[in-house]
Amino acid sequence: MGQDEHRVYLLRHGTTAWSQTGQHTSRTDVPLTVEGELRARQAGQTLTALRPAGPVAVLASPRQRAQRTAALAGLADITTEPLLAEWDYGDYEGLTTAQIREQVPDWTVWTHPCPGGETEEQVTARADELLARIAGIGSDVVLVGHGHFSRCLVARWLGLPASAGVRFALDPAGITVLGREHGTPQIERSNIPPWQQG
Repeated sequence: MGQDEHRVYLLRHGTTAWSQTGQHTSRTDVPLTVEGELRARQAGQTLTALRPAGPVAVLASPRQRAQRTAALAGLADITTEPLLAEWDYGDYEGLTTAQIREQVPDWTVWTHPCPGGETEEQVTARADELLARIAGIGSDVVLVGHGHFSRCLVARWLGLPASAGVRFALDPAGITVLGREHGTPQIERSNIPPWQQG
């Protein structure tokens, strides 16, 4: 199988109480909600439908919401990968964008710093290290992680600044598929919702 045939599947963890309320969640180990667990199972069905049979490497963020999503999605042989952790929001952990904007008008994680957290340059370096690491894997790869960092991975896959991640949506339990066409990185599918019966 040639390099063009290997794909990277980004799976965002299922819904948590904080993702529902829009609170920035990086280090805080918030569990999945009941709905989040259901969507994680459904995301596993979606992955099964998307992926051809064959070997796959599965890497998941150390946070329980990602680990639980990977397990509920039916993924096996999960390797914990610290590089997949969410963008560290520092002092803004647990706050909503509206709350942060009371102090810093027009703030977004894509355009402004996170005091005590990671800079865009640090997130870029982490994303690049992860992409370099998985480049040598001779099979498809499933990366189970978080919203902002996964969107940074999409941007870096395309050779764009990490801040260009703002242009790519990835909902809880959503899946984005990255591939190549004749060596050129591309987005094959974007923000696929978890399969729902009925």
